[in-house]
Amino acid sequence: MLSIYHWFGFKMQAEVLYRSIKKAGFDGTTLWWGDSYYPDYRSHPGIARKAELYIESAHFPYSTINNLWLDNLEGSQLVENLLQGVVDCAEFSIPTAVMHLSSGDNPPPFNSLGLDRLKRIIEKAEAVNICVALENLRKVEYLEYALKNIGSPHCGFCFDSGHQHHRSPEVDLLSMYGTRLMALHLHDNDQTDDQHLFPFDGTIDWEAMLKGIKSTGYTGAISLELKNTKYKNLTLEEFLRTAYARAKIIEEKIALLQ
Repeated sequence: MLSIYHWFGFKMQAEVLYRSIKKAGFDGTTLWWGDSYYPDYRSHPGIARKAELYIESAHFPYSTINNLWLDNLEGSQLVENLLQGVVDCAEFSIPTAVMHLSSGDNPPPFNSLGLDRLKRIIEKAEAVNICVALENLRKVEYLEYALKNIGSPHCGFCFDSGHQHHRSPEVDLLSMYGTRLMALHLHDNDQTDDQHLFPFDGTIDWEAMLKGIKSTGYTGAISLELKNTKYKNLTLEEFLRTAYARAKIIEEKIALLQ
């Protein structure tokens, strides 16, 4: 299955967006579960399914995520919002929620308060039968802390290729947490920034990375998370056609690996 994150820089009506994604060849999409891009985001699962797309996951907002680790009212409200997001995923039949654990270069230290809050979120996910995939970011130690202390099968790992290449190329996250891999965010960069380029347009060693993905036994969607920032010359159709071609190459390369 080939999937693409629905916000890649082209603002348009949802019906046009999902029909275009389907027309390009993709099987599924992932959604941003908040009103930053589309105030009517709760209508998007139905619109995407009407276009015959599978909803792979929903990405929770993260602008205030550092409050997870702080004993303040904002942290308490954040947890309530995330708990509601989990319930929403179950209501809209979205199997996986993707969540960040920190933001920026200087987040608060991880601690037992944040861990207890995260455990509440995972317990809710267990109760409504969805999964929460924790994404690797600038500070991989937050991911390590969470996965070490939460063994639930409903809590796993979302591997972001661009984040690893830009921020933690020395850490082999696929070897460390491949058995808990639940989702992929595939994109490229040249290590100067988190550019969200088409795969093979940056400096990632894709042969090595795809071997790493293959070694985990992952059987979920090949999912791209792209931005058109460097591709302003491309039309929507050209952008999606190129994205699909790159996703197809990845799928075929993985299939050929022993």
